[in-house]
Formats: sequence, C-alpha cells, structure tokens
Amino acid sequence: MLRLEGRGDFITQAICHGSYGCSLPAEFRCEDCFGTELYCQPCTLEKHREHPLHRIKHWKDEFFHAVTLKSLGLRIQLGHPTQERCYNPAACQDFIVLHVNGVHEVALDFCGCETAQSPTTQLLRIRWFPATVLEPKTAATFKLLRHFHILSFESKVSTFEYWQTLTRLTHNRGVVVVKDRYDALLRMIREWRNITLLKRFGRGHDPAGTGATEQGSCAVLCPACPQPGKNLPENWESAPPETRWLYALFLAIDANFRLARKNVSSDQMDPGLNRGWAYFVEERQYKTFLTDVGRCPQEKSTCASHNAVNLAETKNSRGLAATGAGTVDCSRHNFKRPCGVGDLQKGEKYVNMDYLFFSTMQYTGDIAVLNISYDIACQWSTNLWQRMHRYPSTIHLRHHDNKTITFLVPKFHLPAHIDICQITYSHNLLKGMGRTDGEAPERGWANINPVATSTREMGPGSRRDTLDDHFGDFNWKKVTNMGVSLSRKLKAAVPERDQHVRDFEDFDNALQHERPEQVAEWRLAVEKWESDSSQENPFALTGKHMSLDSLTQAAVRLSLSQQEADNLEHGMDDSLHEEVSRSVLISSGMEIEDQQCRLARDIELLGGHPTDLQRTKLQERSNILRRKIEQWSKVQLLYMPVVARLRASDIPTSRTHSTEEKVHEIELWLPSKIYGDAADPVHQCDATLCQYEWELRRAQAYDALDELRRHLRLRAHLYKFKDAHIRGQRANTRASAIIDKVESNVSVAAARYRRAWSALEHLSFALSRTTWKEEFPKLENDDIRGMSQGKPGQSSGNRTLSWIWKARGIASDAPEGETVLNESLRIEWCKSRARATRWVEEVQLLREEMRRVAAYLLWHAAWWDAQADRRTGLALAEVEGIRGYAKRQAAVRRDLHDTFLSKWGAVNGIF
Repeated sequence: MLRLEGRGDFITQAICHGSYGCSLPAEFRCEDCFGTELYCQPCTLEKHREHPLHRIKHWKDEFFHAVTLKSLGLRIQLGHPTQERCYNPAACQDFIVLHVNGVHEVALDFCGCETAQSPTTQLLRIRWFPATVLEPKTAATFKLLRHFHILSFESKVSTFEYWQTLTRLTHNRGVVVVKDRYDALLRMIREWRNITLLKRFGRGHDPAGTGATEQGSCAVLCPACPQPGKNLPENWESAPPETRWLYALFLAIDANFRLARKNVSSDQMDPGLNRGWAYFVEERQYKTFLTDVGRCPQEKSTCASHNAVNLAETKNSRGLAATGAGTVDCSRHNFKRPCGVGDLQKGEKYVNMDYLFFSTMQYTGDIAVLNISYDIACQWSTNLWQRMHRYPSTIHLRHHDNKTITFLVPKFHLPAHIDICQITYSHNLLKGMGRTDGEAPERGWANINPVATSTREMGPGSRRDTLDDHFGDFNWKKVTNMGVSLSRKLKAAVPERDQHVRDFEDFDNALQHERPEQVAEWRLAVEKWESDSSQENPFALTGKHMSLDSLTQAAVRLSLSQQEADNLEHGMDDSLHEEVSRSVLISSGMEIEDQQCRLARDIELLGGHPTDLQRTKLQERSNILRRKIEQWSKVQLLYMPVVARLRASDIPTSRTHSTEEKVHEIELWLPSKIYGDAADPVHQCDATLCQYEWELRRAQAYDALDELRRHLRLRAHLYKFKDAHIRGQRANTRASAIIDKVESNVSVAAARYRRAWSALEHLSFALSRTTWKEEFPKLENDDIRGMSQGKPGQSSGNRTLSWIWKARGIASDAPEGETVLNESLRIEWCKSRARATRWVEEVQLLREEMRRVAAYLLWHAAWWDAQADRRTGLALAEVEGIRGYAKRQAAVRRDLHDTFLSKWGAVNGIF
C-alpha cells in the first residue's frame, strides 16, 4: 500500500506512452482505471471522454494531488456520440453528479440542436437521473441509485449515512467543503424507488399507463400460496373434503410498535407516491374509514388479560403520528400481503386490524379454506362478522358463510392463553395445519426493524414508500430462495413424519391390545371433531368425568378438608388442635419431607469448595426448616403419642450434646414410617391418619408420574434439537448444561414416585390393600425412558412401551383411578395422533407448494411474454426496450423454474 503512494513500477517513466509520438511528461494517474500507469494531460483527457467520473491524481511536489477532470479541461457533451461535438451547445459549468466513488463537479454541454431532446431526457439517456425536471443542475448515476437501493436492503443504511459516505469519498480531510446535495439525493432515491417499482410490475407495458395502476397490483405475490388462475390445478374448487385443505390460504396478523412515526410533516406536504399500489393500504380511504367507524369502543378480553386488547385505547401516542404498523402476512412463507399493511394511530385496535384484514382479503380470489392466525384470535374473531356489517360494503369478505375459516393463535403466543384457548386455537391439534406455527410476522419484523430508526423521522408518504420498497425486496428474496427453503423443509419433514408415525403406531398398538373398544371410541371422536368443530373437543377433559387434576395432592387436600368441614357441620369434631386438623398434619408433614429431600440434594450438589454465600444460604434454609419441623412435631404428638417413644429410641448413643442432627436427616415418623419400621404391634397410630396419608400418597404418586413424563418428553425434544441445530463448543456446552438440568429433574421426579410407592407399600398392610401395585407398579431404572425408547438391547421391531406411558391394569378398589387414567391416555393418544398427522400433512403441503411454485413461475413467465407487444405506436428504440425487458423477466422466471425443479427432483427422488 505504501508503494502505491508513489509512482511504483513507472518511477523511471519520464514521458507519456498514451499515444504514438507523445513526448509530454507522464504526471497523471487514474484511481479507477485498470493499472497504475501515468499519462500526460491530453492523453488522460482523451482516455476519459467515456469515463468522465473517474478520479485523477497528479504527481507534483513528490506526492499525488487530487485533481478533477473538469480542471484538466474535460467537457461532457450530451445528445451526441462521445467523439462528436454539438454546434449549438447549452453550457453548464457547475453541474453536480453523484456517483458511487464520490461527488463530482463537471462541465456539461447540453445539446441545443433543433432536434434535441429536453435536458432531462438527455441526462436519462446517459443513465444520469436528474434531481429535477426543470433546468437540472444535479444528477445521480443509475449505478449509484442501484447501489444504494441494494445496499439499503441488505444493511438498512439511511440516505443520510450514504450521503456522508459520498462526501468522505470525495474529500476526507475537512479542508474542502462538498456542495450539499442531500435533499436532492433524498428526492432522487424516492423517485427511483417508485419508478423502479412501476417498471418491475409491467406498468410501462400497459397502454393505459401508470394512471391505471390498481391497488395491490405492485406487490410481489407468494408463489407457494394458492393463487386462483395462476398456480392451482383444474377443478380445484371441486376437490373432495379429504384434500380440500391442501388448497387453504394461511394468513397471519400482527402489529409492530417499533415502526412508529413521529408527528412530523403531513400527507399534504409529503404525499405517498405509491397510493396503495403495493403493501400499504391507500391512506385516504383508510383514514376516511377510521373517521367513520373508528369511534366504536374496544371490546375487552375474556381470555387472559391481553394487553393488545385491553390497553389498545390507552397506548401512549404523545408526539407520534403512528404508534406502529399492523400487517397481514402469508403465514407459511412469510410474505407481506398486498394492501395488508397500515399505520396504527393508537395501539392495536380491532378497527385497524379489521380494515387491514378485509382489505387484503380482496386479493384472495375464490379461495374457500382460510386459516387465520392472530395472537389474540380468540377475542378478535368473536364478533368479526358483526363488525364487518358495520363497515363499507367495498371491503366485505364476500360469501364468507360458504368458506371454511379457521382461527388460530401462533404457537409461541398460545401458552399465554387460558386452557380452553390452548386446545381450540392450536396449530398442533387442528386438521390441515401441517407444521405451520403462525409466527411468520415475528420473523419478518427482525428484517424490517433496523429501518425503524430512520423511518420514524420521515414524513408519512416517504415512510410508506420506503417501507413498501423494503417489504417488496423481502418478498422477492423469499421468491428466489424458494428452491432452497422448500427443499430444506422437505428434507427435515420426511424423517420427522416417519418417526412420529412410528411413535404413534407403537403407542396405538400397545393401547389397542389392552383397550381396543376405547381406542375405537377415541378415533371416532377425533374424526367427528375434525370434520365438524362444533362437536365435543377430544383434547378437552370431559365434564362427565373426573378432572385429571382430581388426583393431584392439592385436589386431595381440598377433598379431605371438605370432608372435615362436613363433619364439623354434623357436630363430629375429632380435631385435637384448634388450627391443625388430621389432614393438615399429614399433608404438611409430606411437604416438609419434600423440603428435606430438596435440601439434601442441594447439599450434595454443593461440591467440595463452596463459597461463603452458598453456605450461608443453605444454613438459612436449614434453620427455617428446623423451626418448621419443631413446630410440626409438637402438633404431631397430640395425634400420634407413640412418636415420643419412637423418637427416644431412635437417638444414637454415640451422638453428643454438641453434635446436632442434620435437619434433612430428621425422621418425621409419618404413619407409613411407623408401620414400615416398627415391628412392635404396640407401635400403631390412628386408622384415620393412615387413610389420609394413603390418599395423599396416591396423589403424590400421580403427580410424580406426570412430572416424570413431562421431563422425559422435554429431554427427548432437547436431544433432537441439539443434534439438529447446535454447533460449536460454546453452544454445545450450554445445551449440555440445560439437558443435565432436565436429567436432574427426571431423577427428582423418579425419587418422589419411589417415596410415595414405598409409603403405600407400608400402609397397604395396615389398610389391607392388596391390589394397589396394579395401579402403581414399582419403578425400575429401565422403566424411566421416553415414549419412543425401548429397553437396552431392544431393536425398533421389538421395542416395548414403558408402563409409565400406558399404566396397565388399575386397582379395582380405586374406580376414580381408572377414570383418571382413561382420560390421561385418551388425551395422550389424541395428541400423539395429532403430532403424526401434522407431520404427514406437512410433507403433503410442502410437495403441493413445490408444485404451485413451479406452476406460478411458468404462469408469470407467460404473463411477461404477453406484455412484450402491448404497446404500439412508439419509436423503434422504445419498442425494443419494452420487449427486451419483458423477455428478460420471462427468462428470469423460467430460469428459476428450471433451477428449482432440479433441486426438488433430487429431494423427491430420495424420499
């Protein structure tokens, strides 16, 4: 680099070699031409008549000085060939040209001949974009405008930052002040965006001109979504119900409050150029609609306390003309929909989102199946059609009663809803959804959010045009990547489908063997619900049966407390303490037992060199737990006097007064412990206490099994995710730490079940329960495995399902246990079937989408071919340009079609 600061290889060159016979000194070097050879001034000018925007350096005073071609005498002639001069030029001495290498001041001669075009036309024909149509003094090269256009899409650079870059490329020393053309650059870029948009959508090929441009006609459509007349097979409208879901349109609605706009300028001062041609709705119609119907009060949420609903009226809008933007996207492929974006004036109000939804629905054609995802769909959809009838008929969704419309909640947002919403609006449970998650808008916001810092300062029209441009580029990149994205999705979906189908078949076969009639009933119920959503939801707990929560410890404690309350009403009070009853004594004792186990585990995990802070926290927990045990033990003696003798005999003789028993090792002497360890028949306790502990231990066992199954499912998911997505040492270390924590939770749940099982075994002798082990088998280490895992050494062909997933044979003396198990198995069977079905659907959807993309590209190529000859009566040069652009666009679509088919052919050949 330092060598190039001098003349380098040409240090000994004294005279110019630029032309034959030239003997002038070689002192000038071009920074933009190939090579570093030096030339004289006349040769430099001659070489740069076709490159008037190159940067020149002059070797003088032992270093290179920056000079301009204008200062060397170069004049740029427009309207004539390069070597030809106009006999009547219109000179412009200080014309400014913006190029990718800086800001240039040039000497320009417009053609003044009788046949000369306007100055604007002369500039455009040399690919210079004028800043104004009246006496232009500034222009930007097409190369610069294209460069900024793409750069802004990829880096989200603002126009101001780009202008600062140009000024520094021109002069980076702070000595020379570059003429300010920032405002002119803003104007040229905005006009370039608008003209490029119209060009790309064939508006220059329409004999009616740009004035006939229809709303939404300049949006890049999703080629994988169903587009009637473009990519759907013949007679798709009469498809049987079994396959009609394949032609569904998936939509997702969301709002983004990062895309706010400050209250600067107005539509009168800064009108939009697009006027609803692309993604933003037409502003005048939108505001008229909001003025007419926007005063309706917002309905309050009856689900969870959704801020998007309840706080829509209170969104802080001080200093903002728009608090954000709402959008309707293609849910499966993340495309912005035509006329599906609009500003939010004050929060995410129904009236705004309704207009955007109904506006973009005007471009769906005759699609009869609609799947609409919205994070507050449970509330928004309730009175949607009643609200629609209050709106202008121009935006009504025609024949909506004859369409199959399903409302859903995106998967990430669904857990925030109440239980009934989680099974009513779930993508995972509803037929025809494949593996759609409904979170497409969230991924799209990640691409557009970096633009928000610059668009929030813009006027309304500039902001809409800029965002429209970015949305269009985002959609186009999705189109060009369809070959890779759909191929990658299918490669991932086919193995997942096969795995989940096998898992379901294994589970189904195990249950078919044990309870075939019930499985047949479940299958019939699911199929009825899938064909008619008004039928009883098979994923819901049935009202006629006991809730699955009825055998949790909390539910059993409530039941025992209610029994004691009934006894009090009938005058049968056998409590020996005014605050602690028998059931409270046993339940609180079991809670203390759990706390002891947690404390013992934390002490074990402490390690050999704990910090003072760690030891302090454990000591504080130990002190609190010791005080609890002391208080509980005093009450225990009232109900169980025998415990005093047992405690006295349990004190080791080797323990001194200074050695205190560790709190997590203190024996509580619950009834199960008494009957398990005390051989003396005198060591007995109240039968009621034994019965209470029996009920609570059964509930504890159910709780532990549920917890164990949940952590095993989570562990299986984490292992799959780690294998598929985690790369690198740091990421693997973090993933392993999370899996280790889940493994620890599996061990804790298993230990809790074993404690409950051991207590039940001891109590069964006192209560004469003989068949309880059929309800609660003993948990061996080999039993702790996932649903799709077999025992060690078992192959996939002879793999057996662990009893924890099917729990065969329930004790006859516990009829409620059979009901609970039946409900649990029914819901688990339905979910397992749904998982397998969704993956089967996903593979079918992906293959249908591949077919649709190929068909759409061929249709679009034919459409461009048809545009080539629409304009007549033009000059030959214009006709050739119009035809050439149309043919090139058609060729682009056919190239994409052929490239995609080659990728997909390999994938479909494998699967």
